[in-house]
Amino acid sequence: MTRTPAAGPHKRIHLAAHFPGVNNTTVWTDPASGSQIDFSSFRHLARTAERGRFDFLFLAEGLRLRERKGLIHDLDVAGRPESLTVLNALAAVTEHLGLAATVNTTFNEPYELARRFASLDHLSGGRAAWNVVTTSDAFTGANFRRGGYLDRADRYRRAAAFVEAARALWDAWPPGGTPRTVRPTGPHFDITARPTLPHSPQLHPVLIQAVDSDEGREFAARTADVVFSRHGTLEAGRAFHADVKRRLARYGRTPDDLVIMPAATVVLGDTEAEAQERAAHIRRKQVSPQTALAVLENVWGRDLSAYDPDGPLPDIDPVPDSDLVQGWAHAGDRFGIAARWRALAREKHLTIRELAIEQTARQSFIGTPASVAALIDEHVQTDAADGFILVPHLTPGGLDEFVDRVVPLLQERGVFRTEYEGPTLRHHLGLRRPEPRPGGSA
Repeated sequence: MTRTPAAGPHKRIHLAAHFPGVNNTTVWTDPASGSQIDFSSFRHLARTAERGRFDFLFLAEGLRLRERKGLIHDLDVAGRPESLTVLNALAAVTEHLGLAATVNTTFNEPYELARRFASLDHLSGGRAAWNVVTTSDAFTGANFRRGGYLDRADRYRRAAAFVEAARALWDAWPPGGTPRTVRPTGPHFDITARPTLPHSPQLHPVLIQAVDSDEGREFAARTADVVFSRHGTLEAGRAFHADVKRRLARYGRTPDDLVIMPAATVVLGDTEAEAQERAAHIRRKQVSPQTALAVLENVWGRDLSAYDPDGPLPDIDPVPDSDLVQGWAHAGDRFGIAARWRALAREKHLTIRELAIEQTARQSFIGTPASVAALIDEHVQTDAADGFILVPHLTPGGLDEFVDRVVPLLQERGVFRTEYEGPTLRHHLGLRRPEPRPGGSA
């Protein structure tokens, strides 16, 4: 199957919906904010995305509630149901929408996970997707027998071996045939197994990879169908898009074999000024004084509760190794980040909270429906992205306004579908169905 072009010479825009997670995107204090757990919330967002002809719904997942100073972080108390369970339920109340679950390769096993995704692909008629993630976080690993023992390089090696083992299992029972034995072996796996399900409608569920590092980009070029990225400007998007697409040829792939979809937020207004004012209000709600201090504590590794969030940055140095904040993405070079943040705060005269607002911002489209439609189209037509995964700030109605006011304008431009054109998620994304590999072994 080849990618279906939009009318004329324009690229077709891809859109997906991210169910707002327990993080500083969601505005819990808004009267319209609903449950993070009730199935009705997931159903509402999924049906809105399907009404907007989106490619898929995307669920993030954390395996442990984050902690700060040994206590559960306040923004995590809502919890989150397990992603594949939610998506199997959503398969029964949607007809076309792709269903993407985040599942970790560090603390799962290939046989079980391949079976669960094949089941979702069968039950949904070919709409399953797997967001492949890793972790070397010992805090999360404490939930599991092996613990968080993998360093960064090893976790990608395990992830690559994991995906190859899963693919071998998906390949190993052709329709009308008999299941073959697969024997993935190596430092991470030594398996002798047969699949319990024949080929699913997509053969392989769509593979998504969130990447930024060089190792992640290489892993995505070799393995992924969709890249979930984060960059804040048109220029940065173009550079990332060109870099990842350029790597594909090393693995016998073409640019059409990978769809790059950064995360993005959207704020609409009847005028540009109204949209900007609304966006500023939302960002202040997203980054509370408590959240601003938590953002800095993740870098400084120190208790900063004595500092005024609306005052200057700390004048003390970070602690190199600290377990003050657990479950957040590792801060990396604490001293280097702190130095850059101090320089930025001096240059722009930013308080702690203002800096946190700026540093935690995603790619944002702010404006009238017409100007937002034009901006999204510009990013796609100039190869800064192939589309976007939209992250609304409200659960579950945060996507409604975009679907009602922006999607029709993209359809009028001839760059977004008016109807679904095929039954599977690979059809929506314009991706080829993978060819089964002989022997079904890894």
